[in-house]
Amino acid sequence: MEDLRSDALTHRFGDCFNPPGLTNFLGCVQVTTDLTCLQCLNFPPFATADTPTASFILDDFHFPALGQSVTITWYPDRIVRESVFQDLYLTSVVALAVGKMAAVMKITIDNRSGVHRQVAAGLRVQGGITKSLKPWNQAVPPSEQGNKVAWDAQKQALVFQARHSNAVSMQGTWPAAESVDRNSFRYAVQLEPGAQWQFYYVNAISENVSDAGTVYDALRRDVTGELARVRSNWNTELRALFTPDNVRYSGELPLLITEDADIRKLYWMGALGVAYSKRCHPLSVHGRTYDTLMPRYWQSAMVLWDYSLSASVHALLDPIVMRASLERWMRMDVHKYFGTEYLTGSGIGPWYAVNDYAMVSMAHTYLRWSGDLAWLKHRIGHTSVQEFLPQYALNWKQFKQPSGLAGYGTLYNLLECVSSYTHEIAALNAANVFSMRAVADLLESSERARQLRQEATQLIAHIQELYVDGKGYWRARHPDGTMHEVRHCYDLLTIQNTIPQDLTTSQKTEITNFFKRELQTETWMHALSPKDEDVLFSVRPDHQWTGAYPAWPPETARGLYRIGEVDLAFSWLKSLARSANQGPFGQAHFADNVIAPDEGGARKSPSEMPYINDWLSSSSGSWVTVILEGIFGLHPTPKKGITARPQFGEFDPKAELIGLRYQGKRFGVNCNGIFPLD
Repeated sequence: MEDLRSDALTHRFGDCFNPPGLTNFLGCVQVTTDLTCLQCLNFPPFATADTPTASFILDDFHFPALGQSVTITWYPDRIVRESVFQDLYLTSVVALAVGKMAAVMKITIDNRSGVHRQVAAGLRVQGGITKSLKPWNQAVPPSEQGNKVAWDAQKQALVFQARHSNAVSMQGTWPAAESVDRNSFRYAVQLEPGAQWQFYYVNAISENVSDAGTVYDALRRDVTGELARVRSNWNTELRALFTPDNVRYSGELPLLITEDADIRKLYWMGALGVAYSKRCHPLSVHGRTYDTLMPRYWQSAMVLWDYSLSASVHALLDPIVMRASLERWMRMDVHKYFGTEYLTGSGIGPWYAVNDYAMVSMAHTYLRWSGDLAWLKHRIGHTSVQEFLPQYALNWKQFKQPSGLAGYGTLYNLLECVSSYTHEIAALNAANVFSMRAVADLLESSERARQLRQEATQLIAHIQELYVDGKGYWRARHPDGTMHEVRHCYDLLTIQNTIPQDLTTSQKTEITNFFKRELQTETWMHALSPKDEDVLFSVRPDHQWTGAYPAWPPETARGLYRIGEVDLAFSWLKSLARSANQGPFGQAHFADNVIAPDEGGARKSPSEMPYINDWLSSSSGSWVTVILEGIFGLHPTPKKGITARPQFGEFDPKAELIGLRYQGKRFGVNCNGIFPLD
């Protein structure tokens, strides 16, 4: 647990900062720069949206108004916040209870002033609780303002009850507060020099008062014990990630043994980012699933694009869930939605143009690692998997333009915040080449496979027409025929990872130079070059000049490995590891030359406008993939075995992967290649 903690990050109200979150696999919560305040306490279908509660009161003041910074340290199981006010040392430790829809917190006040202190302390609370079994088709979860509020004298709790749904939030403290009103608990504390005083807070959520009360009673007088149970549970969870035949996943990841702390940190954080997205709510119609973001946006949603970027981790760690997810999306029209949500199973969001490529690449990755070739014959409704895959691979023809390339729609079908990156783009047309070749490798019909490979070759020539000679980047062709140079990493990383063999030597050199010249920063990257014509359109750091989405650096590094730029990729990965200092990677980090780093790492983007990026993205698995496929050079195939051509460069020569499971057999990998363990 200690190895995975964040740096101690010191901030105050109003800073450019995204406070960390926690999960217990039922839901999540987020802290704030207040000493005790919680927000985004959501356990779908129960939700409070981003309603804050449990804010700290000190000497009758709302704590953030006192102007004190708060130092926040995230651990997988808990978040510790610390502050100092007039020689009072203040600490809170918050966690989500094991297997319960509840948050618990311990607050400590330590008098180091050398004199007797009389302290007025407390918490201000509110509800916002609701229950919604409708599809959560908005970025922000639902909530209900104007909850009924009642005082339960026996439990010493404020009970917030929804007026328009069956939902309750029961909140209280221990020991019993000396005074209570409709939204606060208050204490008058006498502290001698060197004395310490603690109190505890519980917020239990359920459908009715009785059930919420049962959970509340079990936790209120044993918060310290619950914090210990949460830590033990998380240690078990972390071991399960790398343990064969564990009960928490249907697979496991190989264990990375290395003295290189930077690469080890990236590997662990990549794996943890996926594990932190796992949801096991009993009301999920999908069973176990993986949320795309947390803790603020798109609760209960699985987005194809993000899931596909962690496909190798899902295929190794939880292949049963991956297969079920693919079959679910095959039943859905992937040309209408960007994903599904687990409360009703409905499709949500707009169509993302990447979806066809995502479906082929995910299915291909599942088959490569599992060897489950019988799945190709499995029918989803009246259509077999091996019939679905060619449909996805060839769907680009529905969008085929006179140029011979597919046109992929407008802003919200693609990157959402780059106005010039629309219609005929190089990346997704290169992805079509990959998809046709991948499906050709799976098909039993040699004639059909030959046709797919031939069409892929023909498409390459049209993609090359978009390349800007000598520059290392591509153009986008708009419906009026105009060509727009777009200096974006998505073209670069997608093309390097899908069709590297079709790039000329000079193109590889030019692409590398473009990356170093305009995209690379010391600890992160620009998704869009600061020299691009579209920089005024948006400041969103996931896809614009201000920063990059968390999968773009590892996917770019993987592409560099694929074109032979081993030393460049490795040295950059070492620097990128500094940005794993804020917990699992966020939905976006700022380029370090745009916003000052946070304790040396590229700063996570805040969730608020105009940045609107969440604290964690499930695409973090791409950091694992670059280590498996880039550094260790793994190449698993569906039918032709697995090979490894390690590209260690300056990496730890004694490093090993132990327990790599490929098609039911276990392997090890070192600098010399792959070897069987069974």
